[in-house]
Amino acid sequence: MAAGIVSVNGHVPQRVVGNAEIAAWSGAAPDWVERKTGILERRYAPAGTPTSTLAVNAARPLLDDEETRSDVGLIIVATSTPDRPQPSTAVLVQEELGLAYVPAFDVNAVCSGFLYALTIAEAFLAARTDLRLVLVIGADKYSAIMDRTDRRTVSLFGDGGGAALVGRVPEGYGMAGSSLLADGAGAAHVHIRAGGTGRALTPDRLADGEHLFRMDGRAVREWALEFVPKVVRRTLDEACVSVREIDRIVFHQGNVRLVEELAAAMRLDREKLALTAPHYGNTAAASIPITLAAEHARRPLRRGERVLLASIGGGMTAGSVLLTWY
Repeated sequence: MAAGIVSVNGHVPQRVVGNAEIAAWSGAAPDWVERKTGILERRYAPAGTPTSTLAVNAARPLLDDEETRSDVGLIIVATSTPDRPQPSTAVLVQEELGLAYVPAFDVNAVCSGFLYALTIAEAFLAARTDLRLVLVIGADKYSAIMDRTDRRTVSLFGDGGGAALVGRVPEGYGMAGSSLLADGAGAAHVHIRAGGTGRALTPDRLADGEHLFRMDGRAVREWALEFVPKVVRRTLDEACVSVREIDRIVFHQGNVRLVEELAAAMRLDREKLALTAPHYGNTAAASIPITLAAEHARRPLRRGERVLLASIGGGMTAGSVLLTWY
């Protein structure tokens, strides 16, 4: 049998941060933010809230009966804002959800993390016949690593979590194709300079803001326009599906303008694009599951619909998965 998403849920915090607040922090005009990014607002978790809490809030509604809980045999958390360097955020989520003793680990492919984790879940299900469900979570708290004076980044990011249960589905449904890509030559496009073993976070580096997120937006855009179409083409070729046969499109919500540019570059129908960026911003690894859940809530996915998922992330990374919904 194939592997597919059997349920999905998204979670965002209550606090709304509008463009007027971004303008007050960064000096950017509110209309500049909307014009450049298409983002109207984003959500911030309260100070002191760890990423694991966002992950748990996304996952808990999927585990509302004991049979489902007992079927979860693996937890994968995609995040680039872990609670702490170690242990993994996944084991903290495991403890909070009460899913003791099943394997749990983190994946860091930045904003592509959820798709990386999804393909890992598919591989585990193919390799282990006793495995019934994999809990795949994307969660990030980028408000904790923003330089609020940098209008190019603080205007984009919000906090959130998204979760999916991945299990076996009948042949002809589920994951029909996938492609992942990484390009370390672009590592400087998206980074936090200090805080790891390669560059310790000293008081001087902390004062210089080297613990905060930095991004070369132009370089990211150019990389995305070159490489995201490549992983999408590989995915569609593997699945023997044409662009015209796609029913819904869920891109990583880097910002509205980038989503629109990618769709235009691949000649995708904009009417099929799911968008949450205007109200949630870029929620990093949570972006795709949050948007998929929101799209399902807006207009329920029908059995047999083909759903294209695609992402770009720091690294640089890209990913694409084609689902036939079950």
